[in-house]
Amino acid sequence: MLVVQKFGGTSVGDLDRIENVANIVKSYKERGDDVVVVVSAMAGETNKLLDYANHFSKTPPQREVDLLVSSGERVTSALLSIALQSKGIPAIALTGRQAGIKTTSDHTKARIMDIDPEKMQKHLKEGKVVIVAGFQGINENGDVTTLGRGGSDLTAVAIAGALKADKCEIYTDVDGIYTTDPRIEPKAKKIDVISYDEMLELASLGAKVMQSRSVELAKKLNVDIEVKSSFKPEIKGTLITKESKDMEKVLVSGIALDKNQARVSIFGVDDRPGISAEIFEKLANKNINVDMIVQNVGKDGKANLTFTVPQTEVELTKEVLKEYENNTENIEYDTDIAKVSVVGVGMKSHSGVAAKAFKTLANENINILMISTSEIKISMVIDEKYGELAVRALHKAYELDK
Repeated sequence: MLVVQKFGGTSVGDLDRIENVANIVKSYKERGDDVVVVVSAMAGETNKLLDYANHFSKTPPQREVDLLVSSGERVTSALLSIALQSKGIPAIALTGRQAGIKTTSDHTKARIMDIDPEKMQKHLKEGKVVIVAGFQGINENGDVTTLGRGGSDLTAVAIAGALKADKCEIYTDVDGIYTTDPRIEPKAKKIDVISYDEMLELASLGAKVMQSRSVELAKKLNVDIEVKSSFKPEIKGTLITKESKDMEKVLVSGIALDKNQARVSIFGVDDRPGISAEIFEKLANKNINVDMIVQNVGKDGKANLTFTVPQTEVELTKEVLKEYENNTENIEYDTDIAKVSVVGVGMKSHSGVAAKAFKTLANENINILMISTSEIKISMVIDEKYGELAVRALHKAYELDK
């Protein structure tokens, strides 16, 4: 097989762990597989480099920041190549540029436009393990760019698509995707197979194992991803793949909790055509990520508008809405909330999922502040202090611990 493997920062956190990775890669190569490895920077390295930049400036030039932080992945790739060659395994380390990764010019948050796999294919034909520095590429001017959070996962998925690899393995410090956070519910179980859409929902709702952009790209390119542990490589992980009929037999796949949410309520806004478009366009222009939205028609030509934003964007939201303060009754910001979500493709063909969720929270005397649904998701905003209780209750209600 042709396998693309990605190892995150904790998996390559020190020299011993890099040697562990080399042994994993060696075992694949010795069984006859062709292997491309994508690596992150060693744990903590990127933050250290950013601290160096911030010593000189609180707003360092983004082009220089990209050139600086991309060095972390290049160090790891070179060290892994040296480790493999010391074990008799032919290997070569490549930067994003050398691997043919072309991106947009949006420094620190570039998007992959194209990958020219010719150089990687040449080295694979020569029997080498190809090790690519993740998280980076070059723009049309030849400048180094980085891909933002989860960029190494994105690199691995994109390379797997470009090379038409048989499999893409994402190695982390956990052995797969769980029905919920095991730190909240010890009875959480590892999921064997999950659809792209379910994983996208869980990723966007607070599950931190995979980033949404990587899963979106995998779905687009039809790349199967297996999430597994670099510390227990022999244990089968979780396969993220296209939806099948068998998946619909499982009513709910997972419960997610997101405490990084704030609720914004605008009371007494003018109830006129275009007011919502006006407000949300201004928020979008500031790149504020609005999630759940509820609008109620009030009285005397007024309406109430409530929505959620990430807590990190509350101050920016306040700036945008400042111009509406004199034309509304009140604007409230509540950061003591959490969003708990139930996800599963089985909802498409089963009724009563929402009713069970609402009844479960009611039985725990948890009041629901907002509700949002999609074909495979039910999200509820509640007081933050009840977040973990809600997760445990829902996990039990849908029998995910069995």
